[in-house]
Amino acid sequence: MFPDVVDLRSFYAQPLGVVTRRLIGRAIRARFDDVRGLAVLGIGYATPYLGVFREECERTLAFMPGAQGVTRWPSAAPTLAALVDETELPLRDGMVDRVIAVHLLEMTPDAGEVLREAWRVLAPGGRLLCVVPNRRGVWARADNNPFGHGRPYSRGQITDLLREALFTPVGWGEALYMPPVSRSWFLRSAVAWERVGGSLSLPFAGVHIVEATKQVYKPVAIKRRAARLRVLQPVLEPGLVPRPAGG
Repeated sequence: MFPDVVDLRSFYAQPLGVVTRRLIGRAIRARFDDVRGLAVLGIGYATPYLGVFREECERTLAFMPGAQGVTRWPSAAPTLAALVDETELPLRDGMVDRVIAVHLLEMTPDAGEVLREAWRVLAPGGRLLCVVPNRRGVWARADNNPFGHGRPYSRGQITDLLREALFTPVGWGEALYMPPVSRSWFLRSAVAWERVGGSLSLPFAGVHIVEATKQVYKPVAIKRRAARLRVLQPVLEPGLVPRPAGG
């Protein structure tokens, strides 16, 4: 079930949300470091992370699921946000180059269908970046943040989900190693938590950040009929064929 867009906007306006935006945004930017001339689409509630791309890329769009609601974005320019059905995006095939999915896969009733729709609108060679709550992380167990709602994922689960939708994971990252504590003195140590957690590859990060590329060709499974390979069935002699004399 999607959280209300008002609650999401309120979270990112609070000190904990500001720090969350900074840490995840840094990890997203490290993956999509050059989007000049590209079309970038954010699905879910990705607007806190799209602003850094808006002046650089050729086009930026923000699609928000109908069950969540939509807010105006950006606030001081013509809106680039729209309310959509996340399984039927109002775009032609192969129209965008990058897709950023935040607060989406853990909330939607059919994550596989959403990924297949993202595959459709991505151009050949396009990239998808998913931010999903980590099943082993503290953030997925706390309800004071949006990542504490919906379905969290392990690395294996999100990998299987992407591959079933014809995506190939090509890069991994994590963020939010600090616990979701709102006290100001604790938030000031957030960067230190990230450095220690990242350098030691600790398993309890709050979110997985996985980059995947679109597979253009669908693999076809080859099925063999074992019975035909193992046993040759006898063929009856035709009854109307005359036998040679003396046979």
